[in-house]
Amino acid sequence: MKLRHLFIMLPMLFGSATAIHAQVSVGIGLPGINIGINMPVYPRLVLVPGYPVYYDPYVNANYFFYDGMYWVYQDDNWYASSWYNGPWQLVDPFYVPEFLLRIPVRYYHRPPPYFRNWRADAPPHWGEHWGRDWEARRSGWNRWDHRAAPRPAPLPNYQRQYSEGRYPRDAEQQRAIRSEQYRYQPHEAVTRQHFEQQGNRGDAHLERGQQAPQMSAPRIEQRPQPMQAPQMDHRERDRYEPRERNGDNRGEERGGENRREEHGQDRR
Repeated sequence: MKLRHLFIMLPMLFGSATAIHAQVSVGIGLPGINIGINMPVYPRLVLVPGYPVYYDPYVNANYFFYDGMYWVYQDDNWYASSWYNGPWQLVDPFYVPEFLLRIPVRYYHRPPPYFRNWRADAPPHWGEHWGRDWEARRSGWNRWDHRAAPRPAPLPNYQRQYSEGRYPRDAEQQRAIRSEQYRYQPHEAVTRQHFEQQGNRGDAHLERGQQAPQMSAPRIEQRPQPMQAPQMDHRERDRYEPRERNGDNRGEERGGENRREEHGQDRR
């Protein structure tokens, strides 16, 4: 990431109704803390026609919402956050969801210079920009059936009440509020990973080569079964069944005792 400016103030005026909403400071910060997308109030998100992705038409930033998370493309990097004003996580290009990559160029309100020669109604040429390695690993990213697109995730409107001074900055506080107010289950692996990591450390990166955690079934401990004695018929049971003798617990085989009794009768 290139450090070009510390802060660039870009006030946006779209009439009195949107003047406060459109004031956004765009700069560069440390990944996982603040990338300079500072929004005083909740964004006005509308759907990109034909895509399960939202964008804010009033913000001079490449700002989107998809699969339960906010996404920003800035200075050749993708960032993600579960809250509309960060903090943000740097997302590796290999793991950016395909539906974000498919967004047409016209919905990027701060397009980089290399976007200018590309069609406005088509997605950016990511393979051309990120190189052959990326193209080989993400081949087919722009081939899809528009009729099979997933439904857009519900907007986390509970965040509207957290503006400016009320906005939670602590990652654990954000996670607790989201867990209570937002029940959506994401389907993208990178989004699931973000939510799982958020509970541990708010500034975790989604690095290249890092796989999303796999959910496994709970381990069931197998308890050893008690051994069972073999089944005997009544003759074998009579031979081995112990009996008490002389007040103690020692026994003899009943078959031997019977034989002694028979010898005694013969003598009489």
